[in-house]
Amino acid sequence: MDSQEKDLVTGKNEEVNIEEVNNQEETLTVDQVPAEPSDVETPADTDAPIEGRRVYTSKKEVVERIKEIAHGEEEPDKDEVDYLKTVFYKMHIAEREAAFKAHIESGADEASFQILPDEDEEVFKAEMGIVKERRAQLFRQQEEEKENNLKRKLEIIEQIKAMVTSPEDANKSYNDFKALQQEWKEIKNVPVTMVSELWRNYQLYVEQFYDMLKLNSEAREYDFKKNLEKKTLLCEAAERLADENDVISAFHQLQKLHQEYRETGPVAKDLREAIWSRFKAASTVINKKHQQYYEDLRAKEEDNLAKKTALCERIEALVAEPNKTFADWEKHTNDVMEIQKEWKTIGFAPQKMNVKIFERFRSSCDKFFTEKTEFFKALKETYKANIEKKRALIEKVRALKDSTDWKKTSDKLINIQKEWKTIGVVPRKQGDQLWEEFLGLCNEFFEARNKAGAGQRSEEHANLDKKRQIIAQLKELAENAADDVQQKFQKLVDEYSSVGHVPFKDKDKLYDEYHAVLDDLNKRLHISVARNRLNNFKNKIKDVAGKGGDALGHERARLLRQYEQMKSEVQTYENNLGFLNASSKKGNSLIDEMNRKVQKLKDEISLIKEKIIAIDQQDK
Repeated sequence: MDSQEKDLVTGKNEEVNIEEVNNQEETLTVDQVPAEPSDVETPADTDAPIEGRRVYTSKKEVVERIKEIAHGEEEPDKDEVDYLKTVFYKMHIAEREAAFKAHIESGADEASFQILPDEDEEVFKAEMGIVKERRAQLFRQQEEEKENNLKRKLEIIEQIKAMVTSPEDANKSYNDFKALQQEWKEIKNVPVTMVSELWRNYQLYVEQFYDMLKLNSEAREYDFKKNLEKKTLLCEAAERLADENDVISAFHQLQKLHQEYRETGPVAKDLREAIWSRFKAASTVINKKHQQYYEDLRAKEEDNLAKKTALCERIEALVAEPNKTFADWEKHTNDVMEIQKEWKTIGFAPQKMNVKIFERFRSSCDKFFTEKTEFFKALKETYKANIEKKRALIEKVRALKDSTDWKKTSDKLINIQKEWKTIGVVPRKQGDQLWEEFLGLCNEFFEARNKAGAGQRSEEHANLDKKRQIIAQLKELAENAADDVQQKFQKLVDEYSSVGHVPFKDKDKLYDEYHAVLDDLNKRLHISVARNRLNNFKNKIKDVAGKGGDALGHERARLLRQYEQMKSEVQTYENNLGFLNASSKKGNSLIDEMNRKVQKLKDEISLIKEKIIAIDQQDK
């Protein structure tokens, strides 16, 4: 046995690697083929709880950590960088929302809220830019390293291939072969698209090389035993991963175990299937848990998408509802805020939809608050115009409050009060102040009027008593007719007509009572007031005619003017009656009063016509 053969006996580790790998490749399914650890990417899950992850209590702590990553020697870790970004902007948004809430609670207008520059955010963005550039540079270095590793592994394959072409030199080349195998193990990442092809070619020529080796069975068995021990340990390590709580970590650890398994030499042929089945079974448990984890995650994300879609539909329906009053906006704003709170409790949607669904939600929120801002802006303009209108009315009342033209000024103030009611709303505080000022000025006038009219009301009550006494005398006259009833009747009628105004509330009742008595006298004694007045007029014009002159002509002209004037008044009253509504008690009373006036005017017109005829007859 020469020195080279001794080396083969004492140092042999991986001679029978090929057949085992071929057997393994045939039984390994696509989802079980392990990739090199750095080539396996899993979705970032920055919201998932990770044991040992640092908890940050302020934005400055996050900024300090990102500075350490940006300017330190450590390689930026994507998961940590994503986590820092999420934590920073959660705090940043929370601060902004708190500032907005304080702004609104202080009584300020939403539109006046300004987002001030944040020094921490500017620093964070700058440092994140540095980290991003470092990660990009690191990625380029890794890609370059993978290409170099690929190039070297291809060279190793070619070198082993060259050894295979010279069977007689296989034993002599064994040490060189082992060195190449060791170098192959030390070369790490290559482009993921070349992993399988490289491995198949490598194993192919390694197998061919081992086939050419003429090693004694003792050395081969020694290698098989060592490889079995190592693979058994790898199986045990893979089986322990089933108890690992962190599914992602267990999956990554499994990739490393697969790498070691592939780099470990073969075992005895009769044990190959059993050891590989054990390792594959342990791998299947982890792979299934890993797959189930992402299936659950995807299901949860789909559920989150459904919930967020429902919230989008709710807020879109809410935005479509009309908001005509302050109360409408207040109610719907509270509804929007509640929906936003609920949104924050829901996790991520699927990655391809997460941004889209958020943009849909934010668009509806923005539309609602934009319309709200525009509404209150327009409302302010309306308030301003209404305030100016009310102040103008206040100035009108101020100019009238000292007037002593009680009737005319009262009518004007009543019309101004009606106009006040037609003006829209103003802010409550200002509205109360304006109303108090307006009411105070009105009251000032009406109190003065009431004070001045106290004597007039006393006179009206006295007139009421007089007219009631005359009515009582007319009733007595109807019951006890005498020879001079006509003269007494006329005297009482003239006396009644000479009495002044009575209180307005008693006027209608007194009028009905008086005319009822006249009607009764007319029925019983055939006494007509109008006829009596006409007879008196005829007697009067006889005396006037006896004196000569044109007195009758002047009287006739006066009566004609009076006749035309009364006809015009009747026309006016009848036109106004067409516009009145008798649906209320007050409206009905007003119609009755106007009807009485019309009838009275018509009676007077008839009497005037009789007087004109009497004058014409007298002239003949």
